[in-house]
Amino acid sequence: MTVNRRDVLKSLAAGVISGSVLRVIPAEAAEFAHHTVKAEKKASPLRVYTPKFFSANQYKTLQSLCQTIIPADERGGGAIEAGAPEFIDLLTSENEDYQLRLGGGLMWLESKCVDRYANGFLACSPEQQKEILDLIAYKKNAKSDPSLSQGVEFFAFLRAITVDGYFTSEIGVKDLGYQGNKFVAGDFPGCPPIPEA
Repeated sequence: MTVNRRDVLKSLAAGVISGSVLRVIPAEAAEFAHHTVKAEKKASPLRVYTPKFFSANQYKTLQSLCQTIIPADERGGGAIEAGAPEFIDLLTSENEDYQLRLGGGLMWLESKCVDRYANGFLACSPEQQKEILDLIAYKKNAKSDPSLSQGVEFFAFLRAITVDGYFTSEIGVKDLGYQGNKFVAGDFPGCPPIPEA
């Protein structure tokens, strides 16, 4: 019996529901998703990923949010360079729960921005985008304003899956400094000392 791409992606997406990719899903399965995205980009005439679930505008919003969650810095690339938006879209295309949580969350964000700022999220000023994200970044805000609860749940889930997409990518693994299993000749030196503050 052979396992096809769809079965692997469904099992990967199903496992993520119960927790983080890094804690629940085998690294090989996350690696499969990243390789699938790479192969699709390589086969594309323009070498770009075509979203499987999100509309063009939703996908641009997803990219913006992922970049906000893990921006590039002096050490290396961020969520965009690591392929987190593609990873999220690919998993979402195979998982109805994700479609409701992420698709519904993006619709909520767009609607809330139109109500507050008379513009969709991407058309808002950077200050307005920061303001709305600051509101949904903290659970305590939903306690004082229950109308934010869906946004808070959406953003918490998006943060978790963005982090998972990032840290299971080549860039994320490099950022962690993971070197794999290495043979140590002689006695194990133990953990390095913690610097004093």
